[in-house]
Amino acid sequence: MNPEDVEYEPVSVKAVLAEMKDTAELLIDLSFSAVLNGSDDIAREVLELEERMDVLQLQGRMSLLMAARTPEDAEQLAPVLGVVSAAEKISNAAGDIAKVVIEDIGLPDAMRSALPEATEMLVRATVDDSSAYAGRSLAEINMETEMGVRVIAIRRRSATGKRRWITNPHHETTIEGGDILLLRGPQSGIQTVFEAVSGAPFELPETHDSPIEDLERAVDSIILMKDMSELAVDLAYGSVLFDSEDVAEEVSELEAEVDALKSRFEAWVLRAAERVEDPVQLRGLFHIASATEVISDAALEISEGVLRGIDAHPVVAAAVEESDEIIVRFRVGPDSSLANTTLGDRMVKTETGMRVIAVRRADGSEWVVQPGPTTALRPEDVLIAKGTRAGAERLGELLDDPQQFED
Repeated sequence: MNPEDVEYEPVSVKAVLAEMKDTAELLIDLSFSAVLNGSDDIAREVLELEERMDVLQLQGRMSLLMAARTPEDAEQLAPVLGVVSAAEKISNAAGDIAKVVIEDIGLPDAMRSALPEATEMLVRATVDDSSAYAGRSLAEINMETEMGVRVIAIRRRSATGKRRWITNPHHETTIEGGDILLLRGPQSGIQTVFEAVSGAPFELPETHDSPIEDLERAVDSIILMKDMSELAVDLAYGSVLFDSEDVAEEVSELEAEVDALKSRFEAWVLRAAERVEDPVQLRGLFHIASATEVISDAALEISEGVLRGIDAHPVVAAAVEESDEIIVRFRVGPDSSLANTTLGDRMVKTETGMRVIAVRRADGSEWVVQPGPTTALRPEDVLIAKGTRAGAERLGELLDDPQQFED
């Protein structure tokens, strides 16, 4: 894409920031999934989305420049420009990860076979015009409940040929013939849905024997990189939304952890290179490690203003609130059905669709980042969670805190 291809048009900065947030988060997910599944199709979708992000960042910059009429305006809007820049860096890093697959820079062929059995698949499917799903809403199809498969994004082409992305589609979203769906779920469900969507047989990716004894360790590290970079970005936007220095500090801690993980991962790659015939086949792993560090650094940039005590421009918080996948904060009510249970006891993610990304203990002594099924919830604990608006309402009801609160 050339900058000349994007003309100025009066767009809402809030809308651009919201779409940039959703796009950046989706890019991280897709790029790592392309690597782990060895999928050229998913990698190409990353590059399509990266082009969209290029357009968004130019629109955002132009709108901000048009809005800054005085030195005071410029001072207020400068941090917003920083958020735009950080999202662009995340996009570029995701594109670099995708190019490792497309350009065959160097990855072990056995990556897919080294994935843990419970890992979900992510595939791309084009909706056939004669598909039983065409013209129906996701609520009518109900594939997530029946087969455990969810549509994480849709790429649609209008009658004029213009491409449009629908990130985090909701239950009322209707599927149309010609749509490209990005599907995530277990292999059995993916196979059924893929064939119903496309009318073509589903072919499993090839598996290969690994020449590296502990390739599973590398795969586990890549999964951890993905999880940590996604979490850092989620918490960064959460720190801005809630103007929370504590949450911003967690982003800083995560950035340091990613740096340490990168160093350990690179050391493993160098040792593994001694045990393979052609060490060049591992070159792509260094690219992935470097791109992950860029993502975590960009997350820290998003929260940097909060760490420095600079008031975020209201448009950034408003954009986070209005994005497709929202971040909310709730307090565990003393009479809540979740008080004195664990996240797994009540199957919070299954019941509400919300992913709890952090828990702050009631006495303020501890943050639990990346909580799991065994994480206990105590009265007055604070939860930061991510998901849909409908899911947030259900979670608020379970926590006996129907209103997202403000400190």
